[in-house]
Amino acid sequence: MEPIHVCQKDQLSVKVFSSRQQMGAAAAEEVIQQLKALLQQKTTVNMMFAAAPSQAEFLDALVNQEGIDWSRVQAFHLDEYVGLRPDQPQRFGEFLNQHIFKQVPFKAVHYIDSDAEEAQESILSQYSQLLRDNPLDIACIGIGENGHIAFNDPHVANFADPEIIKVVDLDLTCRNQQVNDGCFASLDEVPQQAFTVSIPTILSADYIYCMVPAATKAAAVTTSLTGEIAPACPASVLRTHQRCQLYLDAEAGSGIL
Repeated sequence: MEPIHVCQKDQLSVKVFSSRQQMGAAAAEEVIQQLKALLQQKTTVNMMFAAAPSQAEFLDALVNQEGIDWSRVQAFHLDEYVGLRPDQPQRFGEFLNQHIFKQVPFKAVHYIDSDAEEAQESILSQYSQLLRDNPLDIACIGIGENGHIAFNDPHVANFADPEIIKVVDLDLTCRNQQVNDGCFASLDEVPQQAFTVSIPTILSADYIYCMVPAATKAAAVTTSLTGEIAPACPASVLRTHQRCQLYLDAEAGSGIL
């Protein structure tokens, strides 16, 4: 699975592959290599995962890798909608259950429990404490059509955010993406709010792997790599991280080929 293009943008390493299947497989192989190295150094490794159709090929390839003691890995949840019923398939926790959380025997899986009886402030406080107690080793993320990482849309993106996790209002581009991705039948069905891990929390991970396929992401990818590093394109901040890898398919990477 050799990339068709490799480049460096500031501190960010970029690899473009001919298909999203090759992109996902290559990313999974490199994540597994790093995970194996960390498991030789640490008793427990903490990993955070994004939930979106763009991550499917990567996650499916990841769970089929061999030689990992998943019982020494804790899994964390990057973001979640506010207001969906526990049985709704669009919930990000359910997506991750299907693609990884229930596919390998993690030591623990920590969900953003958006349907908990506690008030939002309590949910935020509990998850924040979990992340303070378990600093992230690896974050596996994507980039949205508006350049968001997690649900840090441009209007709420803060590179110096004091929060570990917060509740945000989703912008129209972000909500339309959920329809474009086939997750919801119409815009009216897409929640208007979500829990999201903040940008500094993502950047606190020792290693970041970002998987971005599809032509619908090409403009955001190009701006992230060639524009100003600024909250107007939240993913541009990945260019400041010393150990971040960006994996693209040819469609998403068309603006830099």
